[in-house]
Amino acid sequence: MKIIIVNADHGQTRSLTLGGWTRALLSVCLLGIPTVVGAWGYNWLVNFDKKDSVNADALSWGTSQEQKNRLESSHKQNEGQVAALTAKVAELQARLVRLDAVGERLTKVAKLDKGEFDFSQPPGVGGPLNNLNVNRSGSANFLLAVDQLSHYVQNREQQFKALDSILISRSFDVEALFDSLPIENGYMSSTFGYRTDPFNGKQEFHSGMDFTAPAGTAITAVAAGVVTSSVLTHDYGNLIEINHGSSFETRYAHNKINLVKNGDVVKKGQIIALVGSTGRSTAPHVHFEVYKNGRVVDPATYLHTASR
Repeated sequence: MKIIIVNADHGQTRSLTLGGWTRALLSVCLLGIPTVVGAWGYNWLVNFDKKDSVNADALSWGTSQEQKNRLESSHKQNEGQVAALTAKVAELQARLVRLDAVGERLTKVAKLDKGEFDFSQPPGVGGPLNNLNVNRSGSANFLLAVDQLSHYVQNREQQFKALDSILISRSFDVEALFDSLPIENGYMSSTFGYRTDPFNGKQEFHSGMDFTAPAGTAITAVAAGVVTSSVLTHDYGNLIEINHGSSFETRYAHNKINLVKNGDVVKKGQIIALVGSTGRSTAPHVHFEVYKNGRVVDPATYLHTASR
């Protein structure tokens, strides 16, 4: 094989004669280079597609993981709410136990037959089967427990109302029983009605009678009844309210300490508190109020010995 090379400037020519091996090597170079370039390009395109596929899979996995995290967070939140509701139901059940104890004590004090007023037994329940609710989930069972608890509370409310009606029908004759002062060895320091307020000097309505005595003097119930409130307030200080039936209630305020609690059944003359000066008070005394049919009345009308 001969190759002729022509010089463009001088028109001179030069010829090269290639042997067999040289021709073969030149052919391989001319044909092999395009082949290698083509193969490399194809391989690059294939790897590029795979890279996009891997990136798409990674993005999809990230989205799935985020959804999983959200589901777990929602699940934990629901568990916390259920736990809080369960604790509330347990608290209500504990309060019902205390109410049942009060009911049993009232039944014994009033010497009533323990048939209709048996607070030691749960109320009877029943009703037709609802086929739609045969297969219940956990949440449905929880709601069923709450519904049963609500029914239990309603039943106890009805029993207490009936018991209260019976006690009222027996009549404690409160007007006759209010024949003693809430304290002994004390004196009346303020009457019922308008007076000059000891704090601001203005004419203000005084809703009870004040009986002054040394701090720590015993305060007694003027009649038998049930304690409906034993709390600490801003104005009254330590306050006790007693329901005596026949639409009568009494209050004892500014106590140093209350010795009875909600639901306690007290007898006439029983010590319920100690004289103090808590709340809006200038010195140790007991502020005594009487309510009839929910309205405050003058205690002197019922305390026939109030002048002593």
